[in-house]
Amino acid sequence: MTYDNLDRKLVNSLLGDGRGSLRSLGEELDVSVTTVSNHLRDLEDEGAVRGYTPIVDYGKLGYDVTAVLQLKVEGHALPEITEKLRQEEQMVSVYEVTGDSDIIAIGKFIDTDDMNDQIKSLLNDADIRESNTNVVLNAVTEHEQFELDIEE
Repeated sequence: MTYDNLDRKLVNSLLGDGRGSLRSLGEELDVSVTTVSNHLRDLEDEGAVRGYTPIVDYGKLGYDVTAVLQLKVEGHALPEITEKLRQEEQMVSVYEVTGDSDIIAIGKFIDTDDMNDQIKSLLNDADIRESNTNVVLNAVTEHEQFELDIEE
């Protein structure tokens, strides 16, 4: 039996149902439970698959404001500022980027007052030279993942 593309097929199956049992994954992929277990463990060890979590709709839980923060920071402070943002509970994504900004962070907030408080707290840092905040009016798509290509 050849295991060409098995890892990709396994990832695609997990995208369809992250709660599937090893047995059901083995049946779907036509391999043994042990094979699925070994490949899944390897994917987890490599960091290619990290955890199995629900997709949360924060809007339905009262977090009605999504903001995109674009920050320009002093170069030496980039790791410190990104780590500070990463530790903020309501920041769901933090990126170091090229272009006009150094960092883009996306946060979920209960309301604009909550957002304003968080942003003002961040801007107290002297290493943040400039900020620009955009409030999302409508999330057309969010938290999407895509299936991996399988070579036939």
